[in-house]
Amino acid sequence: MRLALVALALPGLLAAQAPSNPTKGSGTVVLKAARVIDGTGAPAIQNGVVVVTDDRIVAVGRAGAVSVPAGARTVDLGNATLLPGFIDAHTHVIGRTLGDPAGDDAAVRDVDSFGAILGVNNVRNTLLGGFTSIRNVGAPNFDDIAVRKAINEGWIIGPRMQTAAHSLGITGGHCDENGFKPGLEDGDFKTGIADGPDQIRAAVRYQVKYGADVIKTCATGGVLSEGDAVGTTQYTYEELKAMVDEATKLERKVAAHAHGAEGIRIATRAGVASIEHGSFLDEEGARLMAEKGTFLVPTLSAGEAVERAAKTGVLTGLRAEKALAAAQAMRHAVRLAIATKVPIALGTDAGVGPHGANGHEFTLMVEWGGMTPMQAIVAGTSNAARLLGWDRNVGTLTAGKWADVVAVPGDPTADIKVMEKPVFVMKNGIVYKTPGTTPAM
Repeated sequence: MRLALVALALPGLLAAQAPSNPTKGSGTVVLKAARVIDGTGAPAIQNGVVVVTDDRIVAVGRAGAVSVPAGARTVDLGNATLLPGFIDAHTHVIGRTLGDPAGDDAAVRDVDSFGAILGVNNVRNTLLGGFTSIRNVGAPNFDDIAVRKAINEGWIIGPRMQTAAHSLGITGGHCDENGFKPGLEDGDFKTGIADGPDQIRAAVRYQVKYGADVIKTCATGGVLSEGDAVGTTQYTYEELKAMVDEATKLERKVAAHAHGAEGIRIATRAGVASIEHGSFLDEEGARLMAEKGTFLVPTLSAGEAVERAAKTGVLTGLRAEKALAAAQAMRHAVRLAIATKVPIALGTDAGVGPHGANGHEFTLMVEWGGMTPMQAIVAGTSNAARLLGWDRNVGTLTAGKWADVVAVPGDPTADIKVMEKPVFVMKNGIVYKTPGTTPAM
């Protein structure tokens, strides 16, 4: 039986919403708070309001200076800050998280559908953490596309999703399942394992055929894969260029996992839209990224998670060594990117760390990366929206955009950690979390 999507019913505000029409709010609502940060980088509006009609923002400004339709209902959130819905440009909402005791042999013990079932809870937690939009950069079995469909049709609650389906990588590389006996986890272009330009083009076409919004690739080794150095190059320039060209023809962007400096430079020259992680970014690579407008998605939360896992023995051997080196390097990479004016978008690599704690990335961007609180907020709102190509509809509190609004207690420009504690979450005009109520199931 279809699960009814029940919006959080503020008294007299928003009625329960049937799943056949999950994106429409009801009437005009005025959200009031001590301040409004619109996501553009502009200073906060004191004593601010956001006016929402159905699923759209119709006005933003100072209370008393904004025209409010007669009969509009008001929600006063007190000493809080209203912001655009947060955007996480690097998630893995399908399957188990790092440290799950059953995670190491999940590939051979979990049935294929189990990862998507776990994803239902993961996307719910992500939405209630204030993230109304995410980019999921890789999942097996087209599970992320299934979860996206379930959200869009109203079977479950979660953020709007941009999906990659299978990540593309070389045989035995970071995007390949490895460490198993021969024949157990062998892949092909359909599951993202592609060598050479022709196979790569076929892999891009196959992911897009079945619903991929973005192409994710592994340009270098990684922390959690077996047997490869974290920064070693994997795809060649010619292979990555073929991937980008094919994706571009199909109106898709390419997100490149890249830790090592050489791999970052190769992927950037090939034309990828974003470098994911970018741990060992050097000055040449940073200048090249700035010149081409290539985004850095630092995933500091993943760095913190693997560093902790290495120090507590969850990761051992080569993986622990790679984790410690990458986590330390990430701190420098973000500061270099800021100094070189590389555009930065927030991404957590949630799945390495816990789902629903995505807001911790704002804190790490300030504490590890040296960003100002406002720079971190922009990275997780308007910048991330630009990277995803969704900035016409989300990323800022602007009249005409979708009504994605989050409130956090106090002032995040004074204490960035409040971004980890959203008290109010609205997506498309539907309220899923508000003070003093039980979150929507």
